Amino acid sequence: MLRYIIKRLIYMVITLLATVVFLFTLMEFVPGDPALVVLGEGATEENIVAIHKELKLDDPYIVRLTRYIGNLIQGDMGNSYKTRQPIAPALFARLPLTMTIAVWGIIVGTIIGLIAGVVSAVKQYSLFDRILTFISLFGASAPSFWLAMLFVLIFTLKLGWLPATGSYTLKHWILPVATIGLQASATITRMTRSSMLEVIRQDYVRTARAKGQTQFKVVISHGLRNAFIPILTVICTRINGYLGGTVLVESVFAIPGLGNYVLDGVKTMDTPVVLSGVVFICFMCTIVTFLTDMAYAFIDPRIKSTYGFGVKRARKRAGLVAKATEGGNV
Repeated sequence: MLRYIIKRLIYMVITLLATVVFLFTLMEFVPGDPALVVLGEGATEENIVAIHKELKLDDPYIVRLTRYIGNLIQGDMGNSYKTRQPIAPALFARLPLTMTIAVWGIIVGTIIGLIAGVVSAVKQYSLFDRILTFISLFGASAPSFWLAMLFVLIFTLKLGWLPATGSYTLKHWILPVATIGLQASATITRMTRSSMLEVIRQDYVRTARAKGQTQFKVVISHGLRNAFIPILTVICTRINGYLGGTVLVESVFAIPGLGNYVLDGVKTMDTPVVLSGVVFICFMCTIVTFLTDMAYAFIDPRIKSTYGFGVKRARKRAGLVAKATEGGNV
């Protein structure tokens, strides 16, 4: 268990470090002078030199990169060029809004996707299967901003049931969560159906049916459980995508989340906001990936046997059996 966790933690640190280096290097090629972003186009040469000296923009690349990584390790993400305020508090203030959309959207999408995918696989080629396949293809192919505007047009402008913008009450969250949930459920439905179709044709499923087990137990215990690894991978991928990819949904519904904050930094050429925002989102995604890897270890017996999960317990049990056998022989 410990070896598996350490290995995944090392991968996580390497991924974060490579992301920071790549993004910092990429921002070096962004045109424009940060001093002009701070002072405006009418800045004098003396003021530009003073800002360069204050922000240490003339230091060598490797010095600035090392300083940024060191500050990042200490939790300091720097200050915004535009507001001159610390970036970390602004990110953490917007994190709950983005997490609310992403997590609840994934929960809704997972519940709908698992149920629809399992039923679609069990009732393959039926009318219900064809309808669910059409809906899943529609949800997977439709852009999120188009779905969001469609929901606003129907449920706000036409029916007047739900508000279109803001995040003040529970009603304000229904349309953003429904937008994310529909897209997530479409992908999860397709993967669940595909994985279940492979599993339910296996010999051990037919054996379970031959033993007289109920259809529900065969489908859930023998089917869905063995098909869950690729489904879990899709769920993890969707969570990572929505942590940083809700910017369009946030823009349509005017929700001040992480995506909108980074997008505003791109518009104003606020390099520290963009860099720190993307690094923070990458950190959140690596945490989700790490937790998913831990879930793999408890779902897939092959990973357990490879990394020694439960080996001590199995050896102890084998020892007890051996002692009991010896006692019986005596």
